[in-house]
Amino acid sequence: MRRHKPRVTNLMAGVIGVVVAAFITLVVFDKGLPIGGQPYVLKAMFTSVTQMHIPSEVRISGVQVGQVVAVKRIGGSSSSQAAVVTMNIEPDGLPIHSDATVRIRPNIFLEGNYYVDLAPGSPGSRNLASGSTLPAANTAGPVQIDRVLNSLTREPRRNLQTLLQGFGAALNAPSTTAQDATQDPIVRGLTGGQALDLSLKYSPDAFEASAIVNQALLGVKPHDLSGVIKGNEEVLRGLAASGRQLAGFVTTFNKTLHALAVRQQDLSRTIGLLPPWLTATDRSLGPLNASFPPTRAFARAVLPGIEQLGPTINAGIPWLTQASALFSRYELGGLLKLLTPAVQKTAVALSATKRFVQQSDELARCFDHVLVPTGNQRIKDPPVTTGARFYQEFFQSSVGLAGASQSFDGNGRYIRTLAGGGPHLEQTSPVPNGGALFGNFVLPPLGTRPAWPGHAPPVRGNVACYTQAPPNLNAAKTGGTP
Repeated sequence: MRRHKPRVTNLMAGVIGVVVAAFITLVVFDKGLPIGGQPYVLKAMFTSVTQMHIPSEVRISGVQVGQVVAVKRIGGSSSSQAAVVTMNIEPDGLPIHSDATVRIRPNIFLEGNYYVDLAPGSPGSRNLASGSTLPAANTAGPVQIDRVLNSLTREPRRNLQTLLQGFGAALNAPSTTAQDATQDPIVRGLTGGQALDLSLKYSPDAFEASAIVNQALLGVKPHDLSGVIKGNEEVLRGLAASGRQLAGFVTTFNKTLHALAVRQQDLSRTIGLLPPWLTATDRSLGPLNASFPPTRAFARAVLPGIEQLGPTINAGIPWLTQASALFSRYELGGLLKLLTPAVQKTAVALSATKRFVQQSDELARCFDHVLVPTGNQRIKDPPVTTGARFYQEFFQSSVGLAGASQSFDGNGRYIRTLAGGGPHLEQTSPVPNGGALFGNFVLPPLGTRPAWPGHAPPVRGNVACYTQAPPNLNAAKTGGTP
């Protein structure tokens, strides 16, 4: 068999391996390739010691967007504190605006490791081109412990010790009687430190109130705070232009504050009453704020009517002139004089009509509550029970009575019936001036049906009819009260 010669020598393979390792190292540690366009360069001027190392990170809101590539001292001296820091910014950190700020912050406290905190600025500002330098007004260096210690020489340290000792003595010294006289009762007899400890009891509520106030200062809509600042600027500009009037205002304001200081106790009580009032006001502000949109809508709707109000008044003035003449004593005033008797008579007629309507109402109620229920009863009177209602029997008996009384003579309206000549001889009760009457009947007469109970219910004129119960027409047969 014939062996093939290898295509790549060992030397060539080693060179390729070194190149690949160098390429991977460059990509990993340099975070980019040495190809493509130039990186965005940003420079910043610092007037204090920066303590920056190469490469230190550049971050925006905690996210790395670049690194420091150079730190150049101004003047070329290593003891010089001013320096220009050069940074390469990745595309993710762009754009950078003219009002951008740069701060050097420690990575880990007291470790000496720093990074650059970059704020890219507001979108309304112009964009900075690559290679631009931020001035020292837009930068801030770190406050380092060594700088603080270098500032504390013997004399400042002695003064600081004296200050701390005096502050400690002031906090630990008990209050005097004269001092307690002007203090709040809850801190009388306490040292300054104890009074400060006691104030922590009210700190949460105070911080909460301060947070609410700070939140309110931000406004409800965008640009509310900027609008307030702009308004304050206009107010201050007006005060500056007032000249002597401002001095007089300050003098008067001083007198006002002096008067308030004299009434300090009353003012304190007034302030103590403010929280409940503010709470009630806060509850009312919600409905008040909710009423504003309908109020604005009503104002917009009523505006055309208000605009036409002037022409309407102008058009109504001639009518008012004519109406004044119409209602004068010579026109409608005389007619009113003639109509007065008629109006008075009408009042009398209305009074009588009112009584008539009341009586008609009572009559209608009597029909509804007494007469109609009485007429709807059925009289049970065997053997002549018909099963018909009382009002039906009443009308039927009226028809029969009219038919039986057609013939009468000069002696009066006496019903004449034809007796049949039967075996039953009946005698009536004595007739005045006539004696008893006799007649023969085929069947014995039934008499008055239903039987007369022997008495009639009493009639009371001072009791309304509709307030009484309907009479029981069968009471005579059942033993009840008719």
